[in-house]
Amino acid sequence: MAKNTVASTGTIESLDHAGQGIARAEGKTIFVEGGLPGERVSWLSYRRKPNFEMARVTAIHKAASARVSPRCPHFGVCGGCSLQHADPVMQIATKQRVLEDNLHHIGNVKPGSVFAPISGPTWHYRFRARVSVRLVPKKGGVLVGFHERRSSYIADMTSCSILPKRMSDLLVPLRHLIEGLSQPDRMPQIEMAVGEAPGHPGVLDIVLVLRHLEALTEADQASLAAFGRQHGVRWFLQPGGPATVHALNPQDAPLLTYHLPNFGLVLNFSPTEFTQVNPAINHALVTKAMRLLAAQPGERVADMFCGLGNFTLPIARSGAAVVGVEGSEALVARAAENAVKNALSQKTRFFAANLFLDCQPIMTRLGKLDRMLIDPPREGALELVKALPDAEQPRGDAPHTIVYVSCNPATLARDAGILVNVKGYVLEGAGIANMFPHTAHVESIAVFKRP
Repeated sequence: MAKNTVASTGTIESLDHAGQGIARAEGKTIFVEGGLPGERVSWLSYRRKPNFEMARVTAIHKAASARVSPRCPHFGVCGGCSLQHADPVMQIATKQRVLEDNLHHIGNVKPGSVFAPISGPTWHYRFRARVSVRLVPKKGGVLVGFHERRSSYIADMTSCSILPKRMSDLLVPLRHLIEGLSQPDRMPQIEMAVGEAPGHPGVLDIVLVLRHLEALTEADQASLAAFGRQHGVRWFLQPGGPATVHALNPQDAPLLTYHLPNFGLVLNFSPTEFTQVNPAINHALVTKAMRLLAAQPGERVADMFCGLGNFTLPIARSGAAVVGVEGSEALVARAAENAVKNALSQKTRFFAANLFLDCQPIMTRLGKLDRMLIDPPREGALELVKALPDAEQPRGDAPHTIVYVSCNPATLARDAGILVNVKGYVLEGAGIANMFPHTAHVESIAVFKRP
């Protein structure tokens, strides 16, 4: 890795998909960490290639009007956030541009309309987090936190402004707790999961899942239990893979819950099962998706990559019959339990299938569909959209309306290109949801229709 010894100076033109400033110098593209569009800055490169360089801002000569003082004292070292130096309006505008650029350049498509961005709380929003734990004698003991930027080291964090305050306040006490256990160097991570206390919406129910590589002693378990009582948290232990997760004490075993109040729903989940990290944005996103999908009583709808029923059950509230398809048997079982819990089992059914393989047999099994919702992981839904009939073929049993919720604008754009240019759908609209404020992560939603 080569390093410049003299700083360069130039103007930041835009932001890239990772939230880095883009400048041009001597025929190269310079990706400048910490720069904002319109700023005149100096930078020092830490990686140089023939066509580009990676750099960090060393001085700001002309600041952008959107520049703000980062709220977190660890910003710039901790890798959890990349955009705290930009005001929320710029962050949202940047994400919208990333989505539109991807749709244009990767998918060769343009939405008929651009939706108003879905936004919500910008601080204390993150209800799921995985923090690393490491014994670092040179730093005075155990560190608990996120990784430093571009590093395997753990940031020396004493607080975190994107975690709920109760979770942030646990970072330092957790250090002292782990230091006092029998093998503090054999506990690599703690997964934090937050739900709402049963019967008390808005009251946080915090579960900590401790990954430990060696058996805990009775004294260790007693220390964990005392910490849980003191701080009002529940402990789960993970001695091996995900299937080994269990409550430290049997009375702490009940599942976590979250609410979708617009639909009168309460969903259960285990601490390690996937849920969206930002409950306020999730609720708004589900509400938007239901408006776009517009399922009607008596229709047949498929919810692909359904998880534990986050979209399936709101669709069922419309009176439509819904089939949820998901790769994980455990999540399929959880979705079915949530349907029973919310008295929607008559309107729903679920089955497990690998949606990353040839999906033609799955489409045949589903039969005639009026509408479909797709909410895939970052890899997207390539095999699924390929299984739909091409534009010159009759639509047949395929859905006339597809709502696609995405956590990766690149794979959304790829799949949108197939849906529009091969399958005959029209991209009626698309927009972003600011699920992860102060990061470059882009969550989005799009609606496609075919006559």
